[in-house]
Amino acid sequence: MLNINLIYYALAGSLIGLLALKTGIPAAPLAGALLGASILSISGKIEVANWPVGTRTILEIGIGTVIGTSLTKDSLNDLQILWKPAILITFTLVVTGLAIGLWTSRLLGVDIITTILGAAPGGISGMSLVGSEYGVGAAVATLHAVRLITVLLILPLVVKSLSLIGVIKS
Repeated sequence: MLNINLIYYALAGSLIGLLALKTGIPAAPLAGALLGASILSISGKIEVANWPVGTRTILEIGIGTVIGTSLTKDSLNDLQILWKPAILITFTLVVTGLAIGLWTSRLLGVDIITTILGAAPGGISGMSLVGSEYGVGAAVATLHAVRLITVLLILPLVVKSLSLIGVIKS
């Protein structure tokens, strides 16, 4: 039997996700759905949703499929040029994430596994799953949700502003 709370979360995510479409920011439906479901969850008015076994896996497969279909033969051609920046960016993000995670743990007295996984350059679902294996999944998800919402809201504005002043050619 379907948990009624899942319907409430789906409605909140869908409503805010659809409203976010009007903003014109990239990945607006994702950010909006995340925000809508988070607000409902944080409000405490509805119990935390218990996803049926396998549902999360199916959704992750769906998200992976959507992302995967954006990789084409042209992507492989681009990789011939972009492999060096890809390696440099990945290495830099991993080292920076580790440094920030260690520093944050020491500075703020937060669990080191939480801060390392929270600062890791991964997606919210992947890093939350890794965090779950260490018993800190919810905390890692929270850190990544804040990062994701912030990045999705701020970076498009930065890119647009840089484009307007001519730093970026669109």
